[in-house]
Amino acid sequence: MKKDFLRKLGLKKKNNGTSTGLKSTATSKSYIDSYSPVDGEYIGSVSVTSKKEYEKVIATAQKAFAGWRTLPAPKRGEIIRQYGDELRKYKDPLGRLVSYEMGKSLQEGFGEVQEMIDICDFAVGLSRQLYGLTMHSERPNHRMYEQWHPLGVVGIISAFNFPVAVWSWNAMIAMVCGDVCVWKGSEKTPLCSVACQNIFQKVLKANKVPEGVSCVVTGGYEVGEYMTTDRRIPLVSATGSSRMGKIVGAAVADRLGRSLLELGGNNAIIVTENSDLKIVVTGAVFGAVGTCGQRCTSTRRLIIHDSVYDKVKKALAKAYKQLVIGSPLNPKVHVGPLIDKDAVNNYLNSIEEVKKAGGKFVVAGGVLDGKGYESGCYVKPCIAEVENHFDIVQHETFAPILYLIKYSSLEEAIAIQNDVPQGLSSAIMTNDLKQAERFLSAAGSDCGIANVNIGTSGAEIGGAFGGEKETGGGRESGSDAWKAYMRRQTNTINYSSELPLAQGIKFDI
Repeated sequence: MKKDFLRKLGLKKKNNGTSTGLKSTATSKSYIDSYSPVDGEYIGSVSVTSKKEYEKVIATAQKAFAGWRTLPAPKRGEIIRQYGDELRKYKDPLGRLVSYEMGKSLQEGFGEVQEMIDICDFAVGLSRQLYGLTMHSERPNHRMYEQWHPLGVVGIISAFNFPVAVWSWNAMIAMVCGDVCVWKGSEKTPLCSVACQNIFQKVLKANKVPEGVSCVVTGGYEVGEYMTTDRRIPLVSATGSSRMGKIVGAAVADRLGRSLLELGGNNAIIVTENSDLKIVVTGAVFGAVGTCGQRCTSTRRLIIHDSVYDKVKKALAKAYKQLVIGSPLNPKVHVGPLIDKDAVNNYLNSIEEVKKAGGKFVVAGGVLDGKGYESGCYVKPCIAEVENHFDIVQHETFAPILYLIKYSSLEEAIAIQNDVPQGLSSAIMTNDLKQAERFLSAAGSDCGIANVNIGTSGAEIGGAFGGEKETGGGRESGSDAWKAYMRRQTNTINYSSELPLAQGIKFDI
């Protein structure tokens, strides 16, 4: 297979996994080998960051912050604008790398890079809009206002399923705010992290940006622990499972640091009796099988009104027969592989748990083998009829397994949707305005994202992204999510020749 995209991204068989932005600083002789789930082939290796290397990275980042924070925000925005332009040039090779190393479809790989470009554009505008408020003082000849200052070194821990976009959601906003960033990408997609840094290095060097503004470290959970327990990192933004998030959140909280957590999802679509069947099938199928079910916003549960249940079930089964499973580099393919064989085993175990609980499969699952499936990571998307209280349904399975659940009233449907530990994304399919508004009300969906007549996947960067409950409560990307990367300061200025005290207190000397 021709892999010119690796060369275009400056990737070699062995790559340095520790970088302080302008140069690679790796000296470690320990490497992580990256194999593609597409064909099982070896792609390359990335060095693991040692404790000594990590300390050098943090020291360099701290030094860079002292200068970076004083650069006017619009000037910082200009750096990010240039990075967005470079990403436009490298959209094709970087998108192909994302698809090949992670396994998502080529269209989704390109789409992920486009999200990076979009967040750069958003950050450029934001660089002139880091607004504070002004307040009226109760004391004469006083002015009160608030302003926002950068935090310092921001640690970013990202997951394999969005190996480049989620980093950019955090880093582009944080850097515009005046922070510097240290990124630990997933050890399952380490080349994606190196590629993003390689592209960024060109912009940093051209603008003579201080060494350490954007840093990369590589490794397993040990490197993550360096970051979560490090008092020099005031904010750790971590994306991953709820189990991982609880560990990160506890470690950061123990030192009274801040954590921004984007964790598991158990997302549902409520299908009402008056919904548009075409929209239902399109939204549900893409939500369930896109990225082979490995999105935190993947549709896990379809809660269907009993009057249209059989009709929807039949339409879904027909649609699943049309799915093309294979190499995600083929534009005609709908479903690529799972990330690795551990994910395949998790998928198979979940199917067995569904059967043990009494679930019935409408579309059977299984592992694919033979020509084109040599990596052993290709599975069949499946559909099962279940009850929401099944233990396996209460947990997030990162695989293309869709659960069908029947309901009779909208109140029952909302209760079923909310009756899981996670609270990321949700949707309702309806042509009834009252039903839509009920779903979006305070008594409706308890998720951070609630959609009407679109699926649970496909969040836009303009809105704040994140969820409630065991999803972690964090918010990234658009809206006012930038405030997470800054500290608020309230200022009062006395421009009189007296010193009146608040609440009319008298203190004469």
